[in-house]
Amino acid sequence: MTASPSSSSSSSSPSPRPEPAAHTARAHSFNAAAAQYAANRPSYPPALFDAVEEFAGRSLAGAKVADVGAGTGISTVLLRDRGAHVLAVEPGPGMAAEFRRVHPGLPIVRGSGDALPLADASLDFLTYAQSWHWTDPDRSVPEALRVLRPGGALALWWNTEALDVPWIEAAARRTERFLGLDPVVERNGSGARAAHSLNADPAGRLSFERGQVRWSRNVPLDTHLANVGSHSAFLVLGEEATAAFFAEEREHLLQTFPDGIVEETYVVELLVATRT
Repeated sequence: MTASPSSSSSSSSPSPRPEPAAHTARAHSFNAAAAQYAANRPSYPPALFDAVEEFAGRSLAGAKVADVGAGTGISTVLLRDRGAHVLAVEPGPGMAAEFRRVHPGLPIVRGSGDALPLADASLDFLTYAQSWHWTDPDRSVPEALRVLRPGGALALWWNTEALDVPWIEAAARRTERFLGLDPVVERNGSGARAAHSLNADPAGRLSFERGQVRWSRNVPLDTHLANVGSHSAFLVLGEEATAAFFAEEREHLLQTFPDGIVEETYVVELLVATRT
C-alpha cells in the first residue's frame, strides 16, 4: 500500500452526472441488497486513515466524527477502531437495518448529507465513504460547513478499480459493453465532481487536498462477482437480466485465476477539505 498526495486544488471539469430519475433509482437500489453489500464489498486500508489525518492535521483518536452514507458500516467500524467517537448517518432503510443487525453497539441515525440531523459546529470530521456522489453539492457543501467546527475536516473517498492492471481493465471493458457505461468515467467521475463542488464554495471556506492510496485484497471468485454485482448499475437491472453476463464473467476470470482466488487491486481516491 502506498499513499500519494496531489495538489490542493483541481481545475478539471466534472464528469457528467446521471439523469435524476436514473440517479435516484441507483441510489435506492442498495436497500434491497444490503446483506450482499455488507458481505462482499471491500474495506479500506490503514494507510487511507493515515492520509486523512495527515491532510487534516489532526488525529482521528478522540475526534467527533459523523460518517454519512454509512451504508452497512464498513467505514464506520474502521473510524471507531481508530479511536474516533463516530455516529453513522444513513438515509436508506435497508442499509440502516443491516447496519443495526451487524453492528448493534454502534450509534446510527437516519438522514442524508443534504439535510444532516446534526448540530451546528459539532464535528471535528465529516466523512463520506463511497457516498458523496449521492448528495446534491448545492446542499451538502453548506451542510458540511454548518456542522464542522472551524478547523474541522470533510473527508471524501472512493475505492476505484486499478485500471492499469490488465485483467481489471479487460473486465472493465466487458462491463462497458454490457452496461454502456465508460469505466474511466465511472472510476474518475465521482472524485472529479467532488473536487469541482468544493472548488465552487463561494465563500472560500474549504481548502482541500487530494491523494491516492493503492491496495489489494485476495478473495474467492464468488465474492468478487458478488462485489461487482452489488454496484448500483447492476442492481437496478436485477438478477435475471445480469445472470448471463456473470456466468460469462466467471469463465473469463477462471482463465486468469484458475485456483478461484481473485486479486482485486484498488486505488482509493481521497479528498480532504479543511474548514477555515
